[in-house]
Amino acid sequence: MIYLDHHATTPVLPEAVAAMLPFFTEFAGNPSSAHAAGRKARQALEEARERIARCLDAFPDEVVFTSGATESNNLAVYGLAGEPPGQVISSPLEHPCVMEPLKHLASRGFVVDFLPVSPTGLVNSDAPIPADTHLLTLMLVNHETGAVQPVAELARRFPQVAFHVDAAQAVGKIPVSFHQLGFSTLSASGHKFGAPKGIGVLLVRRGVTLRPLFHGGHQQQGRRPGTEPVALAVGMATALELACSRMTEALATVRQLRTQFIAALEAGASPIVVNGPEDGSPYVANISFPGCRADLLLMKLDLAGIACSTGSACSSGSLLPSPVLMAMNVSAERLHSAMRFSFSSRMTIAEIDNASERIIRCVNMLRLTR
Repeated sequence: MIYLDHHATTPVLPEAVAAMLPFFTEFAGNPSSAHAAGRKARQALEEARERIARCLDAFPDEVVFTSGATESNNLAVYGLAGEPPGQVISSPLEHPCVMEPLKHLASRGFVVDFLPVSPTGLVNSDAPIPADTHLLTLMLVNHETGAVQPVAELARRFPQVAFHVDAAQAVGKIPVSFHQLGFSTLSASGHKFGAPKGIGVLLVRRGVTLRPLFHGGHQQQGRRPGTEPVALAVGMATALELACSRMTEALATVRQLRTQFIAALEAGASPIVVNGPEDGSPYVANISFPGCRADLLLMKLDLAGIACSTGSACSSGSLLPSPVLMAMNVSAERLHSAMRFSFSSRMTIAEIDNASERIIRCVNMLRLTR
């Protein structure tokens, strides 16, 4: 199998596995316990917090460990919105773990509005925002098209508004500076950059009031009570440090892989349409194959040993068209023939060439059977 679904999840780095192993076997203490085993766990946890903070230009006390970006996004959206009435501003491009909480806020009496979107999948950063806006929430890198949103410009325009950024597809792949960007909160998920599933972070800027979703413990300043997963935190810190140290080289490698991949498909499977801006994240390519139904192509590619998707993993069970592409107003043929391929710097040119050949065969076979 050739794995082209790294936006859904990434393989855990061997270095992260090695770093975690002692905390699954030798050092089993609860980090809240006062005895020696607990102190050992607490030390590892706080060191992991400091390492993650350094990578993301944050203070250690701004790092809240969660189970992943879904929990982080829920915690931020509900924790920052406050009580209705009021306005919440977002975009129709957001991941389901932001869109569903927004729907719930609307049912509670908030007015939820969406910024306009360009045909390439970028929000309009010049759009006006109502004076009674409680919360602005946008993703940094789109999970389907790789579009890098102008979140820094919006943060500069509206410093008085609570601003949450979903950075799940950015952290570990492109530079992210929490303090420089000036957000209220920022979420990340470890399994998007080589850490294990089940661990994420929410960065909460000093001075920002965040209402907790859970109650029952003193951990993490009460923002996210519950026993912290020490091993997973250590694994995430290790993976993030490696990703940041290799970032420049990795970006260059992935850019080359993506360019070669698209060129091969253009040569052998035309017509194709690349959905999204040219200068987006190179880690993903959203490509429409007019004349092919995406659901049928997905099955054919799976049988051919290609792992990819038709959208976000959290929406993969749905037969509905991509809300991201719908917001971009793409044609019906592009909408219903779109596939998402996402890459890793650990892939080789040979793998990309092999994958391209298999995809070309599948696309051309489907077109012949129309």
